Amino acid sequence: MVEHMGAQFLLSMTTGIFIGGAAGYLGSLMLSKRMALVAGPLGHLTLPGIALALLYGFNVSLGAFPFVILGIILIWLFEIRTKLPMEALTAIVFSSGVAVAFLFLPIEQAETALVGDISRVNLWEAFVSVIVTSIVFLVLKKMYSGMVLISISEDLAKSEGMDVRKYNLIYLVLIAIIVALGVKMVGGLLTAALVAIPAAAARNISTKLAHYSFGATIIGAMSSFIGILFAEISKFSAGPLIILTNTGIFLISLVFKNRGRR
Repeated sequence: MVEHMGAQFLLSMTTGIFIGGAAGYLGSLMLSKRMALVAGPLGHLTLPGIALALLYGFNVSLGAFPFVILGIILIWLFEIRTKLPMEALTAIVFSSGVAVAFLFLPIEQAETALVGDISRVNLWEAFVSVIVTSIVFLVLKKMYSGMVLISISEDLAKSEGMDVRKYNLIYLVLIAIIVALGVKMVGGLLTAALVAIPAAAARNISTKLAHYSFGATIIGAMSSFIGILFAEISKFSAGPLIILTNTGIFLISLVFKNRGRR
């Protein structure tokens, strides 16, 4: 029993560190594009898929992913057609998803849907999470400078020969992947914090772009490690503890930021 619990804790910890690190790295780009809060509505959009997964007993990330991908494609198409801000379109799409979810989400399983449960991750789920987050990280690293240029000026990016629509679509798909994986750890309610807070803390203490993105990755991974460790000790849910750890690191970063200004 002890050996089983130790193996389960190791799987949860490994999965959490990789998802948290990738979420922090993605968050550093989303914060630069003023899109850090978009992950929140997209997290809510996963709720219909999570509800189906809980009802029929399959992985919540698998249930979440088709719904968030559908939402991403709709947002992308609406942006092309309407030229409205992406965050406004996201709000329109996610509200419909939330309404659908609460029509059939089992109330006794609402906590798992809203705040996640990383403690039950199995070996296969951990393996897939590590592989997928590693791919997300590598793709993000390759397109990071291009996305920064697009956030500064789309016209300038186009003059450099970049396919802005293609970049934005890939970027949105990567967000969808991290959101779908993140719901396993922090649920559909807290995904915005998973990407936004590590990036905000890293920005407070970074002076260079490379330091900023690296810092966000480390803070995301470290917060997941500490939150899951505290959850194992206290028996509270890991999701809220991960976010509270992120918040604590952010508050500490404010101290260093204020000292730097002096």
